[in-house]
Amino acid sequence: MICSIESILLQAVKGDQSAFAKLYQHYRTPALKFCFCLLKDEEEAENMVHDVFIKIWEKRNLINPELNFSSYLFTCLRNMAFDYMKQVEKSQLLRQRYMERMERLSDDDHEEQENRDRLLRNAINSLSERRKMILMLSVEGGKSYQEIADSLRISKNTVKNQLVKAKQLLRERVDLH
Repeated sequence: MICSIESILLQAVKGDQSAFAKLYQHYRTPALKFCFCLLKDEEEAENMVHDVFIKIWEKRNLINPELNFSSYLFTCLRNMAFDYMKQVEKSQLLRQRYMERMERLSDDDHEEQENRDRLLRNAINSLSERRKMILMLSVEGGKSYQEIADSLRISKNTVKNQLVKAKQLLRERVDLH
């Protein structure tokens, strides 16, 4: 069979497609087993064997039929498997870095939000009691200017002016930091 494989290889190198198909059939099973041992993934092993044989067909004119084809084939498979594993490892590393970055950004966003909340609470606490009450009735209570004016026995215009001043002060204190 060895002489037969050498003659088939010689024909394949010359461009004989049927000889190349015979070569593929001869090496397919051991090549699949070899790739599967390296990759532990049957589908990827199958793809890799096909890819290597395609490359061999495309570069058949560079193959020296007097050299050990089996050694050449398995070296190509091994190199492709190692390249694949490096690519998978790099992909996993990039995915991990992305997830870590997203967690950091999320933590930063949370920290920034807490900081803004603290600034807002401090700014609200710095308001006069009356202005703070008008703001709370408007924002938290959802009351209209008229409802606030009626409950505090002040004019609607006073409510409006106090809210404008309160919101302006809050914007200044929270947005500047």
